[in-house]
Amino acid sequence: MTTAELTAAVKSLNATVIAQAATIAETNTHVLTNSESDLDIFWLLFGAYIVFFMQAGFALLEAGCVRAKNTKNILLKNVLDACLGGIIWWFIGYPLAFGDPGSGTQSFIGGKDFFFEGRTAGQNGSATYFAFWLFQWAFAAAAATIVSGAVAERCAFGAYLVYSSIITAFIYPVVVHWGWSGEGWLAAYYTTKEAYLGANGMMDFAGSGIVHMTGGCAALMGAIFLGPRTGRFRPDGTVVEMKGHSTVLAALGTFILWFGWYGFNPVSTLAFQYMVVAARCAVTTTLAACAGGSGVLIIHVAMGNPPDVGPALNGILAGLVSITAGCPVMEPWAAFLTGLIAAPVYYGSSKMLLKLRIDDPLDASPVHFFCGIWGVLAVGLFADEEFTKQAYYDTKHWGALMGGGGKQLGNQIVGILAITAWVSSTSGLTFFALKMAKMLRVSAEDENEGLDSSHHGGSAYDFQVTGKA
Repeated sequence: MTTAELTAAVKSLNATVIAQAATIAETNTHVLTNSESDLDIFWLLFGAYIVFFMQAGFALLEAGCVRAKNTKNILLKNVLDACLGGIIWWFIGYPLAFGDPGSGTQSFIGGKDFFFEGRTAGQNGSATYFAFWLFQWAFAAAAATIVSGAVAERCAFGAYLVYSSIITAFIYPVVVHWGWSGEGWLAAYYTTKEAYLGANGMMDFAGSGIVHMTGGCAALMGAIFLGPRTGRFRPDGTVVEMKGHSTVLAALGTFILWFGWYGFNPVSTLAFQYMVVAARCAVTTTLAACAGGSGVLIIHVAMGNPPDVGPALNGILAGLVSITAGCPVMEPWAAFLTGLIAAPVYYGSSKMLLKLRIDDPLDASPVHFFCGIWGVLAVGLFADEEFTKQAYYDTKHWGALMGGGGKQLGNQIVGILAITAWVSSTSGLTFFALKMAKMLRVSAEDENEGLDSSHHGGSAYDFQVTGKA
C-alpha cells in the first residue's frame, strides 16, 4: 500500500469514527433528555399521590371533630370533594387556572384545553401536561375540602354540592391563574420573566395564600351565612362546648396531613433537578409544624387549661399553613419563628370568632385563612437573599427584615388584599344566594337528629348486638 493510499484509508477511518461518535453523542443526549423529562414526570406524579393522600387526612380529622351523628355526612362530602372535584377540574377548573399559558395576555383568567381539548396520549409533552394536571387537581381538592369543616353539622347536602362546584370551577381557578399560571397579575414566574407587580410578584411557593387563604376565606363566609349550630351559644354569649366524637381519628388525620405536606411543599419545585430547594422545603416545613404545635399547646396551658390534644393538632396545621408560602426561601430559624408566630395567630383568631358568635367546628378559617395570611406576610419579612435567588427570578428584592427592602413585602400585602376581596365577595354571594333560596341549612329537627340518620340512611356506627359469634 502506498503512502497516499494509507493516508486516505486513515482519513476514511477517522471520518467513520467521528460520525459514529457524533451519533452516539446524539443518542446519549436524547436518552439523557428523556431521562430528565421522565424524572420530572415521576416527581410530579409522586407529589400528586402524596397530596391526594391528604384527602384521607382531612376525612379522618373532620370525622373525628364532629359529633358521631354527623360522621357519615362529613365523610361523604370528603369523598365528593375528590370525585366531583376531579370532573370539574377536568372540564373547566384547570382550563381557567392554567389555560393558554404563555400568551402573556390573560392576567385575570385562563380559558383553553377544556376537556383536554387537543391533548392526546401520543402527543409530545402530553405526559408532563397530564402529570401537572394531576398534581394541581390534588391541590384543588384540598382547597375545596377546607370549607366542609367550617359548615359541618348543619349545612344542607344540596348546598354543599353547589358551593363546592363553584369554588372548584371558578373561585379557586381564578386565584390560581393570578398567582401560578405564568401570566397572572400576581405571578412570580411571569411569562416575560418580569413580574407584573415588579420584584418577585407575590411569592407564594406552595399556596399559603392561593390554596389556604382561598379555602379558609370561603369557609369563613360559609360559617357566617349559615349561623352557629343550634345550642352553640347561650343568649348571654357563653360558648357551649360541642366536642368531636373521636380524638383518635383527629390525631391520625393530622399526622396524615403533615405527611401530605411533604408532597405539598417540596414537590412544588415541579422538577427533579431542584433537590437542594426541595430538601430545604422539607426541613422548613418540619420545623414550622413542630413550632406551631408546641406553641399552641403552650398558649392553651398558659390560659389555665389542661394540656389537650386538640389545640396541639390545630397548632401543627397552623404551622404547616404558615410555612407553605415561604418554605423554599427561609432559613431554618425563620421557619421555626414563622411556625411559632402562627400559634398566637391561630389561637387569637379562634377566640375572636367565638366572641363574634361565629361557629367554625373545625377552626378551618383560623387555621387556613388567618394563618394563611400570616404565611404570605412572613415571606415578605423573612425571605433570604440567596434562597430567593435560587427559587425566583428577581435578585434585588427579598425579605424586608433580611435587608431586601419593602417592595416584596408590599407585593405580599397586595396579594393578601386581592385574594381576600375576591374570595369573600364571590363565596359570600354564593352562600347568600343559597340562604335566600332556603337551600343552605337543614331544619332544626334534622340537625338535632343528626344528618346521618335524617339525610344519609342511618348512623356511621352500628353498635347493636346482632348475634353471638
